[in-house]
Amino acid sequence: MLVWCGILFTLGILAFMDSLFNYGEIFRQVNSVLFMLVSLGLLVRTTTKIRARSTERYLERINTLEEQVSALQQTGHKDRERNQRTPVAL
Repeated sequence: MLVWCGILFTLGILAFMDSLFNYGEIFRQVNSVLFMLVSLGLLVRTTTKIRARSTERYLERINTLEEQVSALQQTGHKDRERNQRTPVAL
């Protein structure tokens, strides 16, 4: 991500220098296309990282819920064993 930001900063400096020194029309077109492509790459990388993080959160949540279910099942088995051992008074 830092590399992408460095490239964008460099392209911005080149665009500023072009506005001062008038490098020519071809340079402006190439610089604008490169700026657009790097920005698109940053956008794609950011969205994939966001999706990956949300998937990680879902997996963490599933693990905690599975642990809670197993803990509840173990306490349920203990309660059933206690109920079966104690005689029922009539």
